Amino acid sequence: MTATVSWTAAADRASVPLPGESMSVLVREADEPLTGLVLSGGGARAAYQVGVLKALVELLPEGLTPTNPFPIIVGTSAGAINATALASGADNFREAVRRIVAAWENIRPEQVYHTDPWGLGRTGAHWLSALAFNWLRKRALAKPRGLLDNAPLAGFLAGLIDPQRINRLLHTGALEALAISASSYTSGQHVTYYQSHRRIEPWTRSQRVAIQEDITIEHLLASSAIPFVFPARALQFEGRLEYFGDGSMRQLSPISPAIHLGASRILVVGVGRLQEPPQHDPQAQASYPSIAQIAGHALSSIFLDGLSVDIERLLRINRTLELLPPEGRSHSSLRPVEVLLISPTQRLDEIAARHVHNLPPMVRALLRGVGATDVRGATLASYLLFESGYTRELINLGYADTVAKSAEVLRFFGGT
Repeated sequence: MTATVSWTAAADRASVPLPGESMSVLVREADEPLTGLVLSGGGARAAYQVGVLKALVELLPEGLTPTNPFPIIVGTSAGAINATALASGADNFREAVRRIVAAWENIRPEQVYHTDPWGLGRTGAHWLSALAFNWLRKRALAKPRGLLDNAPLAGFLAGLIDPQRINRLLHTGALEALAISASSYTSGQHVTYYQSHRRIEPWTRSQRVAIQEDITIEHLLASSAIPFVFPARALQFEGRLEYFGDGSMRQLSPISPAIHLGASRILVVGVGRLQEPPQHDPQAQASYPSIAQIAGHALSSIFLDGLSVDIERLLRINRTLELLPPEGRSHSSLRPVEVLLISPTQRLDEIAARHVHNLPPMVRALLRGVGATDVRGATLASYLLFESGYTRELINLGYADTVAKSAEVLRFFGGT
């Protein structure tokens, strides 16, 4: 697959009238490398990505990159929300980042899920009671859909994202492609939904498929539906209705959509340390793990392990290609892909433990019931802390980690 835009394709886009907007078409050089941005999942941890974007706005001189330094944007779970928000403002990268930063710096839990007693009674309390007592009854209660009801999230997304702008920006060339992922509970397939101005054949791998269609708020709600925590969402898939959850589940190759869409260099922003130091207190007595500890461990496996393995695989392919003579490389379908990873230098669960007390009382009580309010169970809380004190600290960390890598960042974009 070639990552070029021909003059003819650019001319075709220029002939497409856009109602109510003046047309300005960006024409890329045929040999210009396409830079991809990959934003991984992780609930409230995605605030870290916002800090990285904030630092990039300051680090990258306006003349070093075009209006949008990331023609190809890929996101999963909460990363899909940030990716789509960035894509819908791709004609002004700095303004898009400013809006995303403002949204995350001032976020409140009630903008993401119901925090009132009635709302929590219909979800969290029902979920726990069904888990505890349904096995005693022949006639079970109605199926619980999740620990929390994230219906308010749709309103938050509508204020942050304009999906209608994405197709217009694809036509103008301000954006090359956008992709987000979700996982089907119905069929077990991992699905990547993508939009592109170019004709890109959908790819299929074992348990993984790609579909070209317009990405909507419903797609984002499905992609960010953390398992057990938020309810699954119904989406059309191959002519039938299926229920989808978090796109990080069964995502064996988080970086591959960006490569399929034509990226030759990729900036990956993680939401957890890929090499976490063990949490070990020599003075502490071993105790049986709480539900929150087990759930946090499972979520970390979902959100972090696939990304780590995929980066290792990509670097191994790059090293193999370097060993091949030029003739051998020309006959290979593989191509080198430059990767820069930015991920937290601190444990986000330890940061979360300092902010759990700021959650609404009913939410805090619910999390206390599963052991998520102490240090050992704070990993689960770190995905649910949509609270401005926590998100601002993550934004500051993302900003600082990126500034610390400023030399690598500028070299990645071809600057000095």
